[in-house]
Amino acid sequence: MRARMTAVVLAMMVMVLSGLALPAWSEEANPDAARPIRDALALFDKNHCGDIKNPAEQLFCGDPDLNALLPKLNSAIQDRLDRLADRKLAIEENAQWVLDRNSSCGIFGRQPVTIGDFNTIKACLLKETEERIAMLADPNFDCLATNTAAGSLICSDASLALADMELNSHVVSLISKMNEDDAKSAFAEYARWIRNRDRKCGLADKNNVPLRELSPSESCLAEYINQMTAEILAAKGDPRRIFGKPTASSAPDADAVDSCVAQIHAANTCEGFLRVANVVQIDSEMTEREASVIAEVEMIVLSPFAVCSPIASGCTGACWDLKSGVAKSSLGSRESLSVAHRLKIEKTFAFKKTDNGGWRCDTGALSPIDLGVALGGP
Repeated sequence: MRARMTAVVLAMMVMVLSGLALPAWSEEANPDAARPIRDALALFDKNHCGDIKNPAEQLFCGDPDLNALLPKLNSAIQDRLDRLADRKLAIEENAQWVLDRNSSCGIFGRQPVTIGDFNTIKACLLKETEERIAMLADPNFDCLATNTAAGSLICSDASLALADMELNSHVVSLISKMNEDDAKSAFAEYARWIRNRDRKCGLADKNNVPLRELSPSESCLAEYINQMTAEILAAKGDPRRIFGKPTASSAPDADAVDSCVAQIHAANTCEGFLRVANVVQIDSEMTEREASVIAEVEMIVLSPFAVCSPIASGCTGACWDLKSGVAKSSLGSRESLSVAHRLKIEKTFAFKKTDNGGWRCDTGALSPIDLGVALGGP
């Protein structure tokens, strides 16, 4: 039934794959290559798997054993998302796992799977997926899967890990009281708070720095975590006292740019397509009432979108040439930016001083940007 096919696609949404392709084997070298993969998939017609173009998703759609794992995997993924306050990091990690799983099992981008390889690939997918389900249920997994400097530092210290776990639990509990739209905004707001914390604690853009060199930031992290925990407890269960308060930025800086990008992303429905990984202030000019900040914004693709599309222009500020890795004003290409692509843009953001002394973003769009570079993907 078509509803079944839709469930398969939804279950795989956070595990989207698009990217590399290897040269196709000749039919002479692999006689089974001429046979359609549907011949090996008992549920192919019933679940309308022909409507799915992604080879891995098609196998999970049409094979009974792989298909039976989907509800378990989807449930394990959702359980993990439900216990985290910064969910886009988890989505990014899961998407990267899918890329790694598929390539290790012999699936590369949209290269079709041949019947001759099906049994081997299926056995690998079953093993990797069953192991993943078990790992997601491990309470230590969130620390094991962290790929940020702050996350590594927190997980290396028992007191920091416990404090962060407590804060995360309070945040999730508070946001659970909000409606769906407000909750999405609150999760995004909390993610910005984390980036702000990491910038202030000197941990931004230090993901590859040895752990011993990050230790000076421990006390700063502890202070920020304790302060936010105290604020949430003082809110006495009212999320409106923490999230969604229309406040101007205290200064025209990287934090202000981060909030400005969030406003632009919300206006362009960028939710689900990108995660803002880092914002770095490059330069600034300020008068009594106006300011401009040149900033670098790094974004990571969570779900594919066309290199020249409303999402590309509205959410990244440009079209993208994947061959050269640079942003362009327009591009006649049907290619897509795939999961794990890292995009860096430079742009000048304008701010105006408010009557209460704060700074309000006066830039309503990311386009045009000053510079853009695609750092690569899968």
